[in-house]
Amino acid sequence: MANIASARKRARQNEKQREHNASLRSEFRSAVRSVRKAVAGGDKDAAKAAFQRAVSTIDSIADKKIVHKNLAARHKSRLSAAVKAMP
Repeated sequence: MANIASARKRARQNEKQREHNASLRSEFRSAVRSVRKAVAGGDKDAAKAAFQRAVSTIDSIADKKIVHKNLAARHKSRLSAAVKAMP
């Protein structure tokens, strides 16, 4: 446990930031899940719309360095391929 006042403050800030980052990671996973669900449902228009929303969310989270930019690019690429492969 931190003994110095500045270290205690830093610990509080770190905890608050950790919780915020966790919520953003959850938002990232939800965006990916929504696209996968739309693809599984077979509605191409809904899948395209979900993909557009997901790309925005994924890019935003990658810009904040919550997830690595390559992980974000990989997810976008695979989701795009899944949407394009729909009949």
